[in-house]
Amino acid sequence: MAHKTATRTKKISDAALTKFFVLDTNVLLHDPTSVYRFEEHDVFLPIMTLEELDDHKKGLSEVSRNARQVTRILDEIVSSHSDGIDNGIALFGPSRKLASGRLFLQTEAISKDLPTGLPTAKADNQILAVVIHLQRLHPERAVILVSKDINMRIKARALGLEAQDYFNDKVLEDTDLLYTGVLELPASFWDRHGQGMESWKRDSLTLYRVKGPLCPKLLVNEFIYQEGEQPLYAIVREVSGKTAQFETLTDYTHPKRSVWGICARNREQNFALNLLMDPDIDFVSLLGQAGTGKTLLTLAAALTQVLESKLYSEIIMTRVTVPVGEDIGFLPGTEEEKMGPWMGALEDNLEVLNKTDVDAGEWGRAATHDLIRNRIKIKSLNFMRGRTFLNKFLIIDEAQNLTPKQMKTLITRAGPGTKVVCMGNIAQIDTPYLTEGSSGLTYVVDRFKGWQHSGHVTLQRGERSRLADYAAEVL
Repeated sequence: MAHKTATRTKKISDAALTKFFVLDTNVLLHDPTSVYRFEEHDVFLPIMTLEELDDHKKGLSEVSRNARQVTRILDEIVSSHSDGIDNGIALFGPSRKLASGRLFLQTEAISKDLPTGLPTAKADNQILAVVIHLQRLHPERAVILVSKDINMRIKARALGLEAQDYFNDKVLEDTDLLYTGVLELPASFWDRHGQGMESWKRDSLTLYRVKGPLCPKLLVNEFIYQEGEQPLYAIVREVSGKTAQFETLTDYTHPKRSVWGICARNREQNFALNLLMDPDIDFVSLLGQAGTGKTLLTLAAALTQVLESKLYSEIIMTRVTVPVGEDIGFLPGTEEEKMGPWMGALEDNLEVLNKTDVDAGEWGRAATHDLIRNRIKIKSLNFMRGRTFLNKFLIIDEAQNLTPKQMKTLITRAGPGTKVVCMGNIAQIDTPYLTEGSSGLTYVVDRFKGWQHSGHVTLQRGERSRLADYAAEVL
């Protein structure tokens, strides 16, 4: 008898340790596999969440696709369970061992336990009523509402309920820890790493092989620098244990090394041009606030490699069409003409690049502009699925507004000989429910770091104008 009591007590204590997560609809629409992301804890889906999923399933948008994927996943989970669903469905099998908790669906009407004054017909309030009911039913367990909607979380906390954001999509909790692609070497670097150093020349560049305690912390294609009387600017080419090999950079700050008439104005811009002009680098990500020169440098490098060295056949530019202000409605014309208003940044930068050819005259510049525009194709994200780009220079502008899934869709379009450049400013996100930590741009920077065919630079200094620099600082 004592043994049975001990077993029962153990079961109760195990249940008390695991939490009950009630999912809001926006979590499922944001990450269709979110039901599998709560490890040993139980997941509860209110009937109103399923109702709202049903409302979103029609259409061709990303949200509609996600709604359909969620319903397929839920169907797979429910179909795998032959017994009744009142006691929950084990997720261990359907999740391929990702989750060991159980999925509970609302199988009974829940009385409205909401304070008087809150409209009971509203979907959010019905979900809150479910959380209150579960909390009363399971006083020994933590019942937590998970929602991407800040107002919903505030409302839940006002009612004394525990509420959280969905954290599983976040690449980093603190974006200050995001990889910058640049490392300043300490003053004592050569004292600790100079012994047994090897150096040799390849073309006009110098290569070094050093050994020391800092080497294992370096990443391939990370930029290292040291200021002083004899400044060093280099890129890490190989890392093997405590040995690292790095190579000095091409100096694009010198007018003789200008790219389509553009010179690097600071250290990070020089690093960026070294990545953009390197044919061995297939993927480049550039982060930086407005005015740091991301688009200008990328276009200058793209035009040089398309029109002069003919390394790529054409430039393809795309961006997310999220308006900053009110939407201006439907736009007339072809795909390229519809994308025109979104591509003001392209036209502004082409104007600057066209003026760099001072000897051409007005007629020459007009002819060059037509030639350039002929080699730049503007594409909408909506028609990217199923495409393959061969030998193209693909530029993804305003990439901070993309979800990790959209980013994957875009980058996997790259065929042989294609270079992909992603750029954006994670402080300017316009997409609902997307944060600095969960942006597709943050995701690719973190996932691609250290791959030998990719590089990243966070541009620090604005070069647009003194007004823009001051405004970015004080506003």
